[in-house]
Amino acid sequence: MSETVNTPQDGPDRHEATHAPAGPVTLVASDLDRTLIYSAASLQLAMPDERAPRLLCVEVYGGAPLCYMTETAAAHLDELARTTVFVPTTTRTREQYGRIHLPGPAPRYAICANGGHILVDGVSDPEWQAQVTGRIADECATLAEVRAHLRAVGDPSWLLKERVAEDLFAYLVVDRAALPEGWVKELSAWADPRGWTVSLQGRKIYAVPKPLTKSAAMREVARRCGATLTLAAGDSLLDADLLLAADRAWRPGHGELADCGWGAPNTEVLRERGGAAGEEILRRFLRAADSRRAGR
Repeated sequence: MSETVNTPQDGPDRHEATHAPAGPVTLVASDLDRTLIYSAASLQLAMPDERAPRLLCVEVYGGAPLCYMTETAAAHLDELARTTVFVPTTTRTREQYGRIHLPGPAPRYAICANGGHILVDGVSDPEWQAQVTGRIADECATLAEVRAHLRAVGDPSWLLKERVAEDLFAYLVVDRAALPEGWVKELSAWADPRGWTVSLQGRKIYAVPKPLTKSAAMREVARRCGATLTLAAGDSLLDADLLLAADRAWRPGHGELADCGWGAPNTEVLRERGGAAGEEILRRFLRAADSRRAGR
């Protein structure tokens, strides 16, 4: 079942989109889930209840609150969105991203579907979309082949759902406790020579074409807005290319990258986990942007 939504295909004026403002511009491209926003479980509120931070709900799904930020993180994000080019950068589909209501002014740009869509004032840029789909067609096995393999090797004892996102990539929702050890590794070995990458995030296993990257979309947005400094954050293997592409980057003390000990010279590893990591990432973003404005 596809989660693709019908989005207007009239893109922005190319001259307007590529107009760069005078003076230095800091672009902040950040993953959302388990980086800036958190489910109740992933907040990891380890302190006594009476000392827990106040929370702001930023996503409702099925009539119930789903994702949160601490109020401190929300205040930091509001300031960041007013002083930098803040670009939400997510593997979520456009429909899933549309459920999120972040504090601060609405971002001019957003990156969805792991780089498959660049939204400009909420509208997907058709030229970017065509460029990405063209590369996937030229370099990768088809989505149909990958889905057929996923269905063939999946087991109903642990496979809960199989989904397609934006007709670009596939993911499985699984019972982590029942997932056989080594299954994800075997899937990765099958997918790699076919031009696909595999990532396990919580209860979801993603199969994504290699040309579909957050880093490529970030570079395009940076070009359009004339960014002179790029900052990034993320917690999963699908964020690794984004972190490597930024001038400076951060990852939290939890998540897929932390579990495998991933690091890079430009990426600071934070000790904070859960919602506290979201707060600290935003503090680091603000500090770096302030230093740039001060000429340090």
